[in-house]
Amino acid sequence: MSRRSPLPPQPPRRRSRSPVGRAALLALLLVGGEWAQEFTDQLVFGGALDRYGIVPRDPGSLSHILTAPFLHVGFPHLIANTAPLAVLAFMSALRGAARFVLATLVIVVVGGGLVWLLGRGGSDHLGASELVFGYFAYLVGVGWWERTPAAVAVALVTLLLYGGILWGVLPTHPIISWEAHLFGFVAGLIAAALLHRRRPRAGRVSPYSPRSRF
Repeated sequence: MSRRSPLPPQPPRRRSRSPVGRAALLALLLVGGEWAQEFTDQLVFGGALDRYGIVPRDPGSLSHILTAPFLHVGFPHLIANTAPLAVLAFMSALRGAARFVLATLVIVVVGGGLVWLLGRGGSDHLGASELVFGYFAYLVGVGWWERTPAAVAVALVTLLLYGGILWGVLPTHPIISWEAHLFGFVAGLIAAALLHRRRPRAGRVSPYSPRSRF
């Protein structure tokens, strides 16, 4: 009787990061990047990077829609945005890393594009509040589109924690970019619809769809 040769040792399996850990890491990278940028801007460039904010309808400022949400007018501005950005980014990232990245891209491009197109002329719009309002609307929009108990619960928690920021979409202060708030919110709703709207299954005919007779 032949003896079986022992199997080669298997390499240890790498533990996959939990959804909570992955979401925390993404939120940490985002907020940490905002702080690293502001330290660099203040200590190295003396605040000169703020010129990469969005100046509405200025052709040279169009590309700044990609940089404006990551710039701040000093540390007090950044501190005011840090806590809501961290919480809402974490909650959004729980929906998955790929969806979080895509939602962020939609908020930055669509929200910033609308600010460039419709914002007040001669003003410089910058700050992570565009992302804050975008993630807020994204979480609420996911609850609307999915309508699962978990998604609705997250939407309600979001409204409970930060529903008061909705006043920020109104032009209440001349130096506050309510346009970035409003259009970030709109972009967040668009991201939720694009990424979470239920599609009808193939081959499934709605009872309300027109039927041909023969």
